[in-house]
Amino acid sequence: MTKIGKVSAAAALMLGLAAPAMAGPQITFGPDDKGVLQIDYKGQFQMTVRDSGSGTNNDDTTTNFNFRRNRLALMGAYGDMMSLYVQTEFVDQTSINTLGVNSTPTNPEFTILDAVVRFNLHDAFNVNVGKFKYNFSRENLEACEMPLTLDRSLFIRAPFVTTRDMGLAVWGNVYKDMFQYRLDVMEGRKAASGESAPKSNFRYTMRAHASLLDPENDYGYKGTYLGKKKVLTIGGAMQYEPKVAYSNVAAKTGEKDYYAWTLDGFFEYPVKDMGTITVSGAYANYKLDNAYLGANPDTNTIGLNGEKNGWYLKGGYMLPNLPLQLFGRYEKWKFAQLNNIYDQRVDWAGVGANYYIWGQNLKVTMEYGMTMFDKKGTYSGPDGTNVRTKDFNTFITQLQVIF
Repeated sequence: MTKIGKVSAAAALMLGLAAPAMAGPQITFGPDDKGVLQIDYKGQFQMTVRDSGSGTNNDDTTTNFNFRRNRLALMGAYGDMMSLYVQTEFVDQTSINTLGVNSTPTNPEFTILDAVVRFNLHDAFNVNVGKFKYNFSRENLEACEMPLTLDRSLFIRAPFVTTRDMGLAVWGNVYKDMFQYRLDVMEGRKAASGESAPKSNFRYTMRAHASLLDPENDYGYKGTYLGKKKVLTIGGAMQYEPKVAYSNVAAKTGEKDYYAWTLDGFFEYPVKDMGTITVSGAYANYKLDNAYLGANPDTNTIGLNGEKNGWYLKGGYMLPNLPLQLFGRYEKWKFAQLNNIYDQRVDWAGVGANYYIWGQNLKVTMEYGMTMFDKKGTYSGPDGTNVRTKDFNTFITQLQVIF
């Protein structure tokens, strides 16, 4: 193997990423070419058709072309111990959101999605510092470009944060990579004055899993290994942030803690000449100490990313001699308050297929999803006036490209 090849392989290992079939350009530097920097592009271009949201009564079909993800990533490593991952994202204007259609498109946005320095001190002790995915749900930790279904759950995000947070994580693998532990201290809710939040505290997370077949020993997971591994992993996590919100913001009373827990499982097994079966599921419970029952609750404690609990189950079958993977997904969630409705329940079901042209580097995905509400109607409240809740269906075709 050439010197550059050795450095590139080491970098891929340290970065905790599977080397793509078509890796981006690499630059080596430093004494003996110990340093390497790789540039990757990741894009997901979507065509979305939803059977509501437009027209004078918002009952006509809404169509949209949009980038779901549009990213440039810099992956660097120096020697055997330190690596760097920086990822930018451009979010274009869009009108279709998780539960409806906006009256006006969102503003485009360019952001630094990840910026993390990783110290690979030992297989049993690694340190990540910066902005990166927090260690709670498996679903969020699965690579965005390597899911089983079109995307991760629409309802899995923790309160007060996006899919990333800022802080420090310690993690490692023990007993021949059968067990993995993760501990992190993160920002959680962004520091704010006492006018909007009772305290400014860190958020703490503990996660662990057991891999009973082939190990999942990286920091991230995959939604499918395309039949290249035999995997059975059981995991769980707990998360806590004290004094995160008021139940009465106007009076500055009712200091509430945030705590959450989750259990998850993943199974994938290839059978020669028969194909590959994938099954994955999880339950998650996000609690804000019933802040939503207060006279004037913090708006972050209600809604899509407020207090909630629910589960999902997804499964897939990959044909043995054709790069086609069929999948289905079902989710059931209960929200403390959603679209001005208390104790709202949402069922989501979807079916679709992935067609792999060059593996994950070039694939086409189609998914048909149905969003169903337990309580329907038009209500006014913290989420606005005359907010309508109605079942809807969505069809999405996505082209994914990774260079």
